[in-house]
Amino acid sequence: MLDGAKAFSSFSTSDPDEAKRFYGETLGFEVSEIDMPGLVALHVGGGTDTLIYPKGDDHQPASFTVLNFPVKDIDAAVDELSQRGIEFERYEGFEQDDKGIARANGGGPSIAWFRDPAGNVLSVLEID
Repeated sequence: MLDGAKAFSSFSTSDPDEAKRFYGETLGFEVSEIDMPGLVALHVGGGTDTLIYPKGDDHQPASFTVLNFPVKDIDAAVDELSQRGIEFERYEGFEQDDKGIARANGGGPSIAWFRDPAGNVLSVLEID
């Protein structure tokens, strides 16, 4: 029944204009408004868009990572994002270096987490 459906992910924001600015200007993605007021389409690689929708005062940031951005060089990505004003999260239970990168501990990829203006968790992770 759904095997031919083009699925997409979505998450909420408290301020669609701020989300559009952050994802478009700070992170450098193409973003566009959709037919309904406040809906923002985030155009990421691979041809599938992510929908960001307004929740205003009801918004609660996700307590998990809503978007993961694979990169070939995590150090370069973290350095560039830091220069753009991004601050990286620190999590108990993860050994993270001075940049906030958890280095391939336990066989997983190196990863660094940060938040969007609405408090949603995003990450960059190093994938060959």
